[in-house]
Amino acid sequence: MADPKKDPAPEHKPSDDKPAVCACVQDPFAALPPELRPKSKPTMGGLRKVTCPGCGVVYWTNRGTDLCMACEKKGVRLPDADAAQEE
Repeated sequence: MADPKKDPAPEHKPSDDKPAVCACVQDPFAALPPELRPKSKPTMGGLRKVTCPGCGVVYWTNRGTDLCMACEKKGVRLPDADAAQEE
């Protein structure tokens, strides 16, 4: 009978070499310098952190205006927007 202390099948030892990577998952821009590589999409999905000039609340938005929804409903206007409309 086989000795239980001895393992009849040798264990597979992983090699120190990096495993082969499929060409479909390799970075096609790895050879380019960092300034020429295409920019990745923002992780926040285009959101930016702003402070409402009307009431001072800090919030995240993807809208073009910095006014919060409450100030916009109240009719608060930014001085820059008024000057642009008069011209």
